[in-house]
Amino acid sequence: MKVGIYGQYYKGEAISYIEILLKTLAAKNIDVFIEENFYDLIKVNNFPEKEYQTFSSYKDLDNSFEVMLTVGGDGTFLRAVTYVRDLDIPILGINIGRLGFLATIQKDSISEAINLLITRKYTINERTLLSVTSNKKNDDLSEINFALNEIAVSRRNTTSMITVESYLNDEYLTSYWADGLIVATPTGSTGYSLSCGGPVITPNTKSLVLTPIAPHNLNARPLVIPENTTIKLKIIAREKQALLSLDSRTTTIDSNSVITIKKADFSLKTIQLDQQTFFKTLRDKLLWGEDKRN
Repeated sequence: MKVGIYGQYYKGEAISYIEILLKTLAAKNIDVFIEENFYDLIKVNNFPEKEYQTFSSYKDLDNSFEVMLTVGGDGTFLRAVTYVRDLDIPILGINIGRLGFLATIQKDSISEAINLLITRKYTINERTLLSVTSNKKNDDLSEINFALNEIAVSRRNTTSMITVESYLNDEYLTSYWADGLIVATPTGSTGYSLSCGGPVITPNTKSLVLTPIAPHNLNARPLVIPENTTIKLKIIAREKQALLSLDSRTTTIDSNSVITIKKADFSLKTIQLDQQTFFKTLRDKLLWGEDKRN
């Protein structure tokens, strides 16, 4: 088995869990490639004892990799998507961060998770991604213009709201007067959208959700739409620019820009081990079903 490993930090308690991961993989004779910057962080701490092959970009990977392991939280998982892209390499996240809706393997279950991976006791889930284009040139969108969780527009360097004119399949929907607007996938429904009052959507639901951020027009509510909808947003701001976010990556767009958001033409594969389900994750992370009364 050939696997890649991606992480963003190597400090504190993370060190011991990363060491457990690498030693477990070595004991199973798994061919391991580590992202170059992450590997440099590990070597500073005089670990590991053996040398590993590395990768530094999307171009260094191919479909000979059977899995990409991420070590961190959901932010690390999202960053790994920019390496995997359309290569059909499934991602499995090990959570040494906080919430962990995407990175579902708990840090004290690493050895058990690797055993399940090796024995192929898992299922592959397909996750929808979004793509975005702009009517004005934006170099940041020339190569990585996709997102797994959400694409959001928001105000920049101002306390003033922005206006977001929205069109669905070229039909005018409404104008949101708000701090911004989120377009989330089912995967992203448990992220930024949820914190702004959006609904939880199960991963295999073929829908998207529009969730306004702190809307001034109080009748504006989250709206669930089919995933094949073409969404056009015209951004009108008092400032010359607004923010455009793709998961954890941000760029700026000029006021009066029109952006077009669609379902991406490729999907992301994620690994769900046999002992883990989406509903179990919801119960664990949102404390559903627990009686907190004294």
